[in-house]
Order: sequence, then structure tokens, then C-alpha cells
Amino acid sequence: MLAELGFISLLLTVGLTFFLWLLPAYGLWQKQSIFFQLAFPLSYLYTIFTVITLVLLAYAFATNDFSLEYVAQHSNSNLPLFYKIAATWGGHEGSMLFWLFSLSVWTGLFAWLNRHADQKIICTALIIMGLISFCFALFILCLSNPFHRLFPIPLEGRDLNPMLQDIGLIVHPPLLYLGYVGFAVNFSLVIAALMYQQFNAAFARLCRPWVLASWAFLTAGIILGSWWAYYELGWGGWWFWDPVENASLMPWLLATALLHCLIVYEKRGILLYWVMLLSIFTFALSLLGTFIVRSGVLASVHAFTIDPQRGHALLLIFFLFVIGGLTLFALRANTPPSIVRFQWLSKESAILISNIVFTLATLIVFVGTFYPMIFTMMGWGSISVGTPYFNHLFLPLLLIVLLLIIFSPQFTWQRITLSRLNKASLLLIPAILLTIAQILYETNFQLKAISPVAFILLTLSWWLCFNTLFSHWLRDKKQWGMRFAHIGLAISIIGGTMSNYYAEEMSVKMKAGDTQTLHQYQFTYLGYRNEIGPNYTAERTFFNISHNNSNIAQISAERRFYDVRTMNMSEVGILWGWTHDLYIVMGNKLSPTEFAFRLHYKPYIRWLWFGGLLAMLGGFFAMWQARKPRQINQVSL
Repeated sequence: MLAELGFISLLLTVGLTFFLWLLPAYGLWQKQSIFFQLAFPLSYLYTIFTVITLVLLAYAFATNDFSLEYVAQHSNSNLPLFYKIAATWGGHEGSMLFWLFSLSVWTGLFAWLNRHADQKIICTALIIMGLISFCFALFILCLSNPFHRLFPIPLEGRDLNPMLQDIGLIVHPPLLYLGYVGFAVNFSLVIAALMYQQFNAAFARLCRPWVLASWAFLTAGIILGSWWAYYELGWGGWWFWDPVENASLMPWLLATALLHCLIVYEKRGILLYWVMLLSIFTFALSLLGTFIVRSGVLASVHAFTIDPQRGHALLLIFFLFVIGGLTLFALRANTPPSIVRFQWLSKESAILISNIVFTLATLIVFVGTFYPMIFTMMGWGSISVGTPYFNHLFLPLLLIVLLLIIFSPQFTWQRITLSRLNKASLLLIPAILLTIAQILYETNFQLKAISPVAFILLTLSWWLCFNTLFSHWLRDKKQWGMRFAHIGLAISIIGGTMSNYYAEEMSVKMKAGDTQTLHQYQFTYLGYRNEIGPNYTAERTFFNISHNNSNIAQISAERRFYDVRTMNMSEVGILWGWTHDLYIVMGNKLSPTEFAFRLHYKPYIRWLWFGGLLAMLGGFFAMWQARKPRQINQVSL
């Protein structure tokens, strides 16, 4: 019965989103404010019924309602309750419902926080968000209905994919969805402003908190996804340039450029075209990411489904809003030429160059992600684009961005004095010394182990930290969010560089009592035992870790067999620390007493995620400071 209520709630959601764009649009056309103002209550109702729909689907999982096909495909009565709830968004249908739920939350919040603003642009933005919501709600109802019944009812479900049976599933996808979908708010605001050609500094202030919030959520989702892949997939890395990973990186890159453009437009009244186009393409890439993950057009361990019909529908939605937005931009983006002038050594120039760099980086990721698919579709054969392509092209762009950020605290509007640059340059000396000390200590004072690329990246990262910390850190509280984000970026680069260039690993076979040494750490294999979990069986191995003949800790790694899915999964053993991780991956059983293992030493890997979380906190801090709404010029109905 509750499943039927969930389906009815979904039907009501479709109806509410339909009226959310239709009735206010009719009021706009007929200049009748009574219909126009319906955008606010309809937004609240849409949010409420979407929440009800998601809660009822989660309840179906919690109560093992295998009469629902979606529940039967992604749950099992032996699955722990914690994962049953997470399985709500663990498959295609549920993930799309959570996508709609995220959009409803953004829509409801936007309407509530602007409820006292009697402005035509606000209601028009709600109309656009209502149209986006209607398209996705209709898609869910027609092609991805999670309340579809099965008959006969199976006695047991197929279980959740073992890769998703982890706390990462609870945290990572929701944060990623909130980041993706949040850019719909800024997209709608820009489209509404284009319709009335209503752009000014107050409009930039109105947009910035929403972009900051979406950027911060997307940053958190990417960082936690990287952490999840590190310890769950068992390959020891944190970024694989997988198509789905790239799908989240592309809107993040453009959103980063958009944030800086909004600041310039608010302060100086320039780069408006950049603001418009970046707003459109950031949301477009969020839609494209949804298409990649949920159409199965590109192979990925993260992809949910392979269904051409669903893929075509998502592609249609993508082109509807992208072409519509670009067409409106071409017709209405008629801004007067700016009279603002600035020199090359200025904050305006630095942000303009950074925009170009972030756009090139996005283009590189886009080509590397989709070129193999296009190559195959053209009948030219098959080709793969691997890590070397991305790393070689990204490295020079990363160096440019680091240099721009290093000197950004010294840049002022219009022009800059060389004396300020000289002060910042002095901090390069301690950065070089600290980099040399860090590398020599990590490599046991082997000069030949110093990689030129690693040396440059680490030096620039430490230089960025010092320059950001000692540049008016305590004077301007309004800049704290930006400084947290910049320092977080530097810390992440330090972690990524050290783990990439100075990690060590070895593949071994061991029996009880054997010892292997890796980076002056001794791994002694103690033995194994069989265990029975709630929905799996496992072989669990135990290791004693020592350093300089002194015992440090015991860690375990295991291989699980999930009976229902008939899948094997490795659960890695990790001894983590602030300067390094010791990482054990259990392989196949080679004999009654021997197993294959991979042993890893990962220096500074935790800095990668700590820096990302620091950047995320910087985004939320800046959002909190910019949260106060500002009035924009009224546009009469």
C-alpha cells in the first residue's frame, strides 16, 4: 500500500512541476501577478512531495518489499539496514529520484530565501527550474519508475552491488548530486536575467552564494569519491581518469572559473559574457555527467545502467536546455561595451587568464573522455585515451594556475606595483628549502631520487601556502573563505605529488610467518581465518607491522564472496598516518597455506583529501559570508 502512495506522490510531483512552470509562465505572458506568484507555493509543494516519494521508496527498502522490481534488484533481506537505506540511490531509478529530490531542495530553498523579494527575475528563475524539474520528473515516471511492481513476487532480492556496500555510498553520491543539481539555480537566474537583460553588481551578488554552495558540495563529492575509490576498489590509487570521474571534474573546473568571474563582474562590471557562458556550460556539463553515468554510453565501474532508450531521453533533455540557453544568449546578450581599463599586471588579467586555463582544462578532459566513443562511432576502430594524455596536458596548466594563485593576494584592481611582487617572491626561498628537506627525508637523503616535476610542483605548492598565509591573513576576514580554498588546493597538490612520485609497492606471495620489507617497514604475515558476514563469507588475513624491530600495529585484509551476486571483493587493510599509509591488498589463494598480496607505501596520501575538505570548507565559509540577499532593480510585470 505504501508503495502505491509513493507512486501517487510521484504522480503529484510530475503534476506540480508541470504547473510550476506553466501557471507562472501564463501569468507572465498575460501580465497577471496572481498566476505569476504561484511559483512560490508550487515550489514548496513540489519539494514536499518529492521528499515524501523518496522517503516511501527508502521505507520499501527497509521493509524488504521485493514486490517492487527496483528493490528486488538492489537489496536483500540479509543486507544490513544501513546499506538498505543507501540502496535507495544505489541503482539507476533511485539515483534519478535522488537527482530530482536534490533539485526540489534547491528549488524550495531558493523560493523560501527569496520569498519577500517581489521580483520578476526570481519568479522567472523558478519557472525555469520548474521546467527542468518537469522534464526529469516525467523521465522518471515514464522510463525510470522505481515503484514498478513485480509478479510473481520473488522470495529474495539480488542484493546491492558489493562495491556499493560501503559508507562511501551513503556520503559520496548525495554530495555529488547536490553539487551537480545546484548549478541549475544559477543557470535559471542567468536565463531569467538574459530574458530581461537585467545584469548588474547586485545580480552577481545574488548568484554567487548559489554557485559557491554547489561548488562546495561538488568538491566534497569528488574528494570523498576519490577516497572511496582508494580504499574500496583495491588498486591503491585515488584518480583513474575514468569517464564518470571526468564527468564530475568538468563542471567543477568551469564552476571554479565562474566563481572568479562573478567576483570580477561584481567589483568591476566586466567579463559578463564569461559569466553567461560559464553559467550555461557548467549546468550543461552537469546534465552531461548525468547522461554519462545513467545511459551507459561510456564504460565505467561507476556507471549505473546500459539502456539506449533512457540515454536518448537524457540526451534530449541535455540538448533542450543547452541549445535553448545558447540561443537565448545569442539573441539577448547585447551588453554595451565596457569602459573599464586595466593593465596586464592586475587582478582582472589574472582572472581572465585563469578562465582561459580552466576552459582549456575542461576541453582536454572532454576530448579525452568522448574521443574514444566518437572514434568507434565513426567506424575507425577502437582507441583508448589513458592517464599519460591527461597528465601531460594538465601539468603545464596546473603550473600556470599555481603561479596565478601565488601572486593573487598581491594583485589589485587595474594595476599592480612591483614592490608587492618582490615581497611575495621572497617567500620562494623557504618554499624551496622545505621542498628539498621533504623530498630528501622521504627518500632517505638520496639526491638522485629528486624528480624535477615533483620538485617544481611541491615548491609552488609550499610557496602558495606561505604566500596565502602571510598575505593579510588576519586583516581581511572577508577573504578567509578564498584563502582556505587556495591553501586546500596547495595541500592537495602536495599529497597527490608525493603519493604519485614517491610511493612504493611490491607484489609477493606469503605464508604464515613470512616477512617482507617495504620502505623500512616489516610486514609479517600471521595467518588467516574464515568468517561469515551478514550477506557474505570471507577469508581474512592478519599482518603485524614493525619498524626498526619495534612493533607498530596489526592490520588485516580480506577477500569476500557475496553469494547472491556471486562476486568476489577485496577489502584492503590500511594503517593510516598523516605522513604515509601502509596499504595491503589480498589476492588469490595460491596454495592451502599461501596467498598473493600487494603491499603499498603511500606517502602524504591523506593530505590530498584533507586539502580537498579544507577547500570545501572555504567554499561554505565564503557562501555564508555572501548569503545576505541584495536587491536588484525591479522589473515591473
